[in-house]
Amino acid sequence: MAKTITQKILFKNSKPETLYNMFLNGKHHSTITGGEAKIFAREGGTFSVYDGYAVGKNLQLIKDKLIVQSWFAADWSERDLDSTLILFLEEKGNDAVINMVHANIPDAHVEGIKKGWTDFYWKPWKKYLSGKKNITV
Repeated sequence: MAKTITQKILFKNSKPETLYNMFLNGKHHSTITGGEAKIFAREGGTFSVYDGYAVGKNLQLIKDKLIVQSWFAADWSERDLDSTLILFLEEKGNDAVINMVHANIPDAHVEGIKKGWTDFYWKPWKKYLSGKKNITV
């Protein structure tokens, strides 16, 4: 049975529009995460991140507020269905919060995907935003 991951991530002294652009601009996405990303802020557009590890489609985009995507990872079985990623961005004073829901993840991959979000996205993003441009994971 597929599982769902939910996370709430606080980014101090950041704006939702900054996070939105970091995620949907391929050049920024690649620089910050360290893996090649082919992604654009275009609803209906396909994407590839982390050197092709995950591929999918932008299902719904609300500029600076919401990203909804389908995701499928290279190590998942052909029988697995696409997962759905929802990133809801909100401003909290001087900070920004990402409310993430990643649904329909195959059981065997839940822990790896959960750890991957932290290790390959949230930690490098926080380093980048704090001015430490040399990102290694």
